Amino acid sequence: MLLPSLELIRDVEASEIDYMTDRMLAIRDRPGNPEGAEIRQFGNAVCYYSRTMPWLSFNTVKGLTADDVEFIEPIVAFYRDRGRKFQFEVVPSLADQTLLKRLADVGLYQSGFHASLVAQPEAMTQDHPGAIAVWELREDQFDLYAAIHCRGTGLSDDGIPYVAANNRVLYNRPGWKFYIAFVDEEPAAVSVLFIKNNRASFTFAATLPSYRKMGLHRLLLERRLQEAVRNECGIAVSQCAFLSQSHRNMERVGMKLGYVRASWTEK
Repeated sequence: MLLPSLELIRDVEASEIDYMTDRMLAIRDRPGNPEGAEIRQFGNAVCYYSRTMPWLSFNTVKGLTADDVEFIEPIVAFYRDRGRKFQFEVVPSLADQTLLKRLADVGLYQSGFHASLVAQPEAMTQDHPGAIAVWELREDQFDLYAAIHCRGTGLSDDGIPYVAANNRVLYNRPGWKFYIAFVDEEPAAVSVLFIKNNRASFTFAATLPSYRKMGLHRLLLERRLQEAVRNECGIAVSQCAFLSQSHRNMERVGMKLGYVRASWTEK
């Protein structure tokens, strides 16, 4: 049974750092680094940046602790020198009043919250309705994956080739698995799993709007939990908006709230 502890909080955050670092390394190592990806570490904090991808998830600071107050200004300069809006992810119990005040002093404010959920993977029987099938994604299906990724998250179809390229590079990297759900043989939803250091990270999921409220997200969570059991993972971790439908689905499959982290961005 998982009980709240500082060790568990650190494990949950480490799982997020592991998958994001591996993802950004794979993107950076594409020939010519077309996305201009960079990773820089300041103390415990790991900073991710992309020249072509302006979304905060690709321009974010993870791993920040109360011991990293001296690095706040250099981190802010790292992003401002590149003309990029960014965010600090602040995890409860790892930050203190001095750190939070310094973030405010350099012109940042708390702009939001995001939930991290955790489970100790256990074997379960997965029951698919007859019309639904979940399979591992094939290497030749990344354009299909990218279309669901973009349309399921509200991105323009113009982004499909870029999403396909930045995920295709993960396919043969150790620890990565992609899943796709079909309804009546029509592609409907996708999800991604990363396993490292005995920790399973559920890094992404999206469902096409016309197939929502059919239980696809829950089924993809269960499939990844099964894979975590097969790999003898000690924990499985996922992220979502607090009290969202994704949050409720994660609770339904046995995940529980690890913490709600704060996002800090520029004013």
